[in-house]
Amino acid sequence: VCLCFRDVPSVDILVWSELPTGAGLGSSAAYAVCLAAALLTACGAISCPLKEGESTARWTEEELTLINSWAFQGERVIHGNPSGVDNAVGTWGGALRYQSGKITPLKRVPTLRILLTNTKVPRSTKVLVAGVKEKILKFPAIMNPVLDSIDAISQECQSVLEAMPANPSPEYYPVLEELFDINQHHLNVIGVGHPSLDRLCRVTASHGLHSKLTGAGGGGCGITLLRPDTSPLAVEAAKRDLCACGFECWETNIGAPGVTLHHSSSLNAEVLHALSES
Repeated sequence: VCLCFRDVPSVDILVWSELPTGAGLGSSAAYAVCLAAALLTACGAISCPLKEGESTARWTEEELTLINSWAFQGERVIHGNPSGVDNAVGTWGGALRYQSGKITPLKRVPTLRILLTNTKVPRSTKVLVAGVKEKILKFPAIMNPVLDSIDAISQECQSVLEAMPANPSPEYYPVLEELFDINQHHLNVIGVGHPSLDRLCRVTASHGLHSKLTGAGGGGCGITLLRPDTSPLAVEAAKRDLCACGFECWETNIGAPGVTLHHSSSLNAEVLHALSES
């Protein structure tokens, strides 16, 4: 595709990331999306959207679609048969609905504060998926209603998230917290929980916070919802207790924008230092 526009000169690519690799957080997709965007821009297949005086800019929908399609090819090289969810989220940002292979971006969603905790317990997605399939085949009358309930939780969560931007009422947070709790119990029932994740949920609950696993389960990572009015002391105490368990913990947001072009002046000091060292 690139050669149809113009030849690309030899390039050195420097990758800097705060995302831990192999933890189920989509680090490979983030890499593939950034690489696709950079190379497509370099060869003129997509525009350089940064205008004079701007610190950041994003591409058009059509250009994002092209970035996403190439990022998906990168994910296929890395994973073989990916769903396409991770690269789609990395491209468009915000929140997406994934059902039966169909990906639909949610129009308006709030940015939610979370704690992201890596239990550092390795897991195999392939083994976990096989275990869930085995349970469904063994107990279809029991397991299928659980899966239907998980689907209903997702739909209820979507409704709440879409309602929040127009009416940022604090009443929505207890609903999301309950949905987190119910979802986590269901995920344990279908066999993708782990003692480390149970411990994570107990630790955060002791500070009045609600958590659930994210990714494949069986270890890996969990997310903890932080309300806007959550006390900074409670957050720090929870982080301290989680780290005491041997976990790694970050405070971050979900619902942020997708792939973005940054002017060098808007990069943080660590990235600038890495660039200067290269």
